[in-house]
Amino acid sequence: MEPVALLKKYFEGNDPGFEIVCRHSRMVADKAVAIAKVSGLPELDLRFIHEAALLHDIGVSRVWAPKLNCFGAAPYIRHGVIGREILESEGLPLHAMVCERHIGVGLTANDITSQNLRLPMREMAPVTDCERIVALADLFYSKKGGELDREKTTDQVRGDLLKFGREKVLIFESWLIDFRLDCRDPGVCAPTP
Repeated sequence: MEPVALLKKYFEGNDPGFEIVCRHSRMVADKAVAIAKVSGLPELDLRFIHEAALLHDIGVSRVWAPKLNCFGAAPYIRHGVIGREILESEGLPLHAMVCERHIGVGLTANDITSQNLRLPMREMAPVTDCERIVALADLFYSKKGGELDREKTTDQVRGDLLKFGREKVLIFESWLIDFRLDCRDPGVCAPTP
């Protein structure tokens, strides 16, 4: 399986959308692999993390996100669930779970109810280290115009997450510790050797 070719398949006829999502996904993949290496994950996990990170936003191809040149019928919040469906249909069930569980630091059934999200009522929070690493790396990058190539600082990520509650920030903080990221510098958070 070649992840970029698979991503391109689902963005067929939408080169601008593909370019945005592919650039974003490559940066997420690079950061995720760097985090995984420092964390001491085995080579097999590094390969999986790279593939899953490249595919984590494949569902964006079917959502309504005009700024990303995507004009599907589904709301953006569903891109993780749609990504899961796509990758399960492609015979990639583990990659599919990364898609569904990468939104923020994960969505709980309580989040879905309390925020009245148009999502299936189930837990969608990362379970495995590989899922958590991809979700963590994704937090540092935006797909917004003008921000695509800029890595967010940990303070910016905290600010983004705080909008959804202090508990989301605490999960992020625990991941920084779990995966040995040095964030003492107010700048960009980097893996420590």
